[in-house]
Amino acid sequence: MRWWTTRRKAWAIVGTLLLLVAVGYGIYLFSGLPSLERIENPKAELATKVFSADGEVLDQFYIKNRSHLALQDMPKSVIDALIATEDKDFHDHWGVDLIRFMKAMVKNVFALRLKEGASTITQQLSRNLYLGHNDGNLFDTVTRKIREFITAIQLERSFTKDEILEFYLNVVYFGRGAYGIQAASQVYFGKQPAELSLAEISTLIAVLKGPGYYDPLNHPDRAIGRRNVVISQMEKYGYITESEALEARNDPIQIRSAEETRVAGIAPHFVEYIRQQLSQKAEKYGFDMYRDGVSIYTTIDSRMQRYANRAIEEHLTGYQQAFDTQWDWGKEKDVLVRVIDQAIRTSPEYRTAESGQLQDSIYSALKGNHAWIDSMKQVAKLIEVGFVAIDPKTGNILALVGGRNARNFKYGLNHVTQIRRQPGSAFKPFVYTVAIDNGYPPSFEIQNLPVTIMMADGTRWTPSNSDGEFGGKITIREAIKRSVNIVAVRTMDQGFAPVKQVVEYAQRMGIASPLPPYASLALGAGEVTPLEITAAFGVLANRGVYVQPTSILKIEDKDGTVLEESMPAQREVLSEETAFIMTSMLEGVVNAGTGAHVRDFFQLPAAGKTGTTTDFADAWFVGYTPQIVAGVWVGFDNNSVHFKTWDGQGGRAAAPIWGRFMKYVYDDPSIAMPLEYFEKPEKVLSETICTETKKLATPFCPETEKEYFTEKTVPGKCDRHSTARWKDGEEPGGTISF
Repeated sequence: MRWWTTRRKAWAIVGTLLLLVAVGYGIYLFSGLPSLERIENPKAELATKVFSADGEVLDQFYIKNRSHLALQDMPKSVIDALIATEDKDFHDHWGVDLIRFMKAMVKNVFALRLKEGASTITQQLSRNLYLGHNDGNLFDTVTRKIREFITAIQLERSFTKDEILEFYLNVVYFGRGAYGIQAASQVYFGKQPAELSLAEISTLIAVLKGPGYYDPLNHPDRAIGRRNVVISQMEKYGYITESEALEARNDPIQIRSAEETRVAGIAPHFVEYIRQQLSQKAEKYGFDMYRDGVSIYTTIDSRMQRYANRAIEEHLTGYQQAFDTQWDWGKEKDVLVRVIDQAIRTSPEYRTAESGQLQDSIYSALKGNHAWIDSMKQVAKLIEVGFVAIDPKTGNILALVGGRNARNFKYGLNHVTQIRRQPGSAFKPFVYTVAIDNGYPPSFEIQNLPVTIMMADGTRWTPSNSDGEFGGKITIREAIKRSVNIVAVRTMDQGFAPVKQVVEYAQRMGIASPLPPYASLALGAGEVTPLEITAAFGVLANRGVYVQPTSILKIEDKDGTVLEESMPAQREVLSEETAFIMTSMLEGVVNAGTGAHVRDFFQLPAAGKTGTTTDFADAWFVGYTPQIVAGVWVGFDNNSVHFKTWDGQGGRAAAPIWGRFMKYVYDDPSIAMPLEYFEKPEKVLSETICTETKKLATPFCPETEKEYFTEKTVPGKCDRHSTARWKDGEEPGGTISF
């Protein structure tokens, strides 16, 4: 008797626990269901709009690229194909097929995974409208299926069968970003739904089973097989005749390419840059950028953006043609081997192969595919570009072109924010900035003679000038104007601008990329992004103040509530005297130095520096006016491909793009950019010096010139051409009173 009582208590405890679990699960289950109000009034999913600073819509972010289409405007074959394939008893059930549902659940439980869906059209609609696709573990999957079951019944009570069909065919995902039959018809075929053939309709309905798996462009065999299943189902249930089915199976279809469906705006690389930032901000502020109708106000000026696009297209069209005549794959066999090897190893087929054996097979197949190799040759020798223009005072990015593929952009490489390349001589301003700050004026002379540097690894490095010529002493001003390599290296090696100090200054000015603390850094041995080096030059344009580049001015929700406003970080990193003196030297680069090709297009005040790397692999020009700093990189995605002649020098390959852009911007009356000059700070002294001795000129000096100094860098007086002794206190080399 005692044993029986103990057993009853145990069963009671178990029963109570099971009841509590059931109640808890029931609460959890029903808490995840949409309310009746939400079911009867589905929330519209709104696209996020990206605006330029001057009010133009640059692009939109959305999940549901759709246009609503009434059921009566849809071809009957669309409805017939859907019902025959997805839910043959649609008109006879009350939202769910109970027997089919229970069988599927049993199979799912025993398989410990979602093996069969058994979803009716109404259940699929409930998932698309309210519940989402959240197939995780078995518990989550079963819960979601039960919620679908309940919601489907509520939908059937709230709407007619025709309304459910209309809802479904306007919200269901067809792949390629297309939601609804209207968008899908345009994306896949460039047609209105009423214009679709039976074969095309069957193809769209086939895609619903797996938009990625049955994509007719990427997987044509799978798509055709599934399409034929749809046609067979329509024939089986009497929607079409045997002859109609045969004709549809034999009807060839033409799918629009991805390039045809993607119409890029004027700033696709910039918009993708914005999208990447929003992915992080969405979590912070709790919005869905694809559904919540957020407004993004950016820094881009649409007029300047169009001028950037124009300048690049005008320059590179002819430049590409010239390069094509110079490059000969027959003479570049070693390069071709590297190009093809890299292309194969980065191809989607190779990267997604499930085994090394399969990779080897793919490698051999692609290497033997002459048509594919020819296409890779064309891709490899395509000249690429990165361009960015920034307001140095605010940090606002005014224009950004991330590559040549702006018209057919498909979220590829952004050559402004996502590449790091050696800047070559475009790095020299950082070296001379340190020298100026350390008290060496632009008139300071350094030997332009060969030098050998002992490197950290024990090797000897003997740099040379680009023209192979050397000479005697030349000034820092002349060295940067002519981009003399030896003088830049000696400036660093002889302690006028120690390497550690150069690294420190470059980082303070905005270079975030790692920089090697070696003498080769003087010639741009470190790698940087175009965005960061352009912003760093902005310090010189902005009188010594660094402002962090920014692309978003303001974010508002659908109700106009401001979620975030831009407050870019800024810091003073140089004295305005040093910034101005560097600017005056860089003006010489543009007016009569390596950047003189800028003057073929643009005549207003400007300063900048060219950069060219070994074998003409990378060409740079970074320059600025008082209002805009802009950087241009020109090169190739594959480092093995490079320019063959001096056409690959920064002054020829990159500077003209900069000059064209500035001309178009400053000539535009709607932009009305005012004419400004680089303003000399009060503490910068303009002195007349002897051209020969670089000391303060006297009436006896035969040739003189103007130079800028700070108080601590003014040289003594010249005595070489004197015919009389100086008075007391005016000896040659003496100090000057202010």
